[in-house]
Amino acid sequence: MAGKLFVIATPLGNLDDISRRALETLRAVDLVACEDTRRTSRLLDHYGIRTPLISCHKFNERERLAAVLERLRDGRDVALVTDSGSPAVSDPGALLVHSAQEEGLELCPIPGPSAVTTLLSVCGFNADRYVFEGFLPHRGGERRRRLRDLNTERRTVVLFETPHRILDALADIAEVLGERPLVLGRELTKLHETILHGTAREIAARLGDEVRGEFTLVLSGATPGRGVGGSDREAERVLEAWREALAKSGDDRRAALRIASRALGLKKAELQRLLMELGESR
Repeated sequence: MAGKLFVIATPLGNLDDISRRALETLRAVDLVACEDTRRTSRLLDHYGIRTPLISCHKFNERERLAAVLERLRDGRDVALVTDSGSPAVSDPGALLVHSAQEEGLELCPIPGPSAVTTLLSVCGFNADRYVFEGFLPHRGGERRRRLRDLNTERRTVVLFETPHRILDALADIAEVLGERPLVLGRELTKLHETILHGTAREIAARLGDEVRGEFTLVLSGATPGRGVGGSDREAERVLEAWREALAKSGDDRRAALRIASRALGLKKAELQRLLMELGESR
């Protein structure tokens, strides 16, 4: 009989947040596949658990796949964990879970801490319906494009961000979404937990140089009637780039579209759509 793959959520920071069921499972399995053996060792040592570990992170997940699947086929139970939160949710693990499912192996999820629901519970926005967008794109143009796509999203939006991109992300949120209310959570459940409410500009100013740690953002949903063009500042930026491009091209709209789309980091079709909404379609 094949073994089971237990997909276990682990604490975001406070080790007391783990469930008794998760601890019992970590003791009982034959192997723990984890994102970082050092991080998971601290959790297991805290509870006196001596189960063997194997690293399984985004850089080696494919090469570890065969070894973990072989253990499962041989009837061994394996636990899959990441450094914090749930595996395969903006974290490694999806490949292993998919491969186990494809082979017909039994999967057993063990729920637990989540940065998404943790911050939603204290955001003060309507969380009856929300959309999880994970990490924003690395590149500024792509990040602003994603934010424009979210400009008319009526549901509350949850994002993750890294410390070295958080200030750029907040600047782009301010530029594209304007004064949209948001909540930022830094180091949730940890010693230096910080939860800030305000606009992107206000929160960036309050953060200052405190950009270490893991960040979760919750954006309030768009209000009815909000245009796709985004904030007034964003609309002005698009129009300014377009008019400059027209001047450079001698009123050649095709050339101007190419120049302005490059300057704004937009696809030409997206720029055309924005120009139509801003009354510049002629």
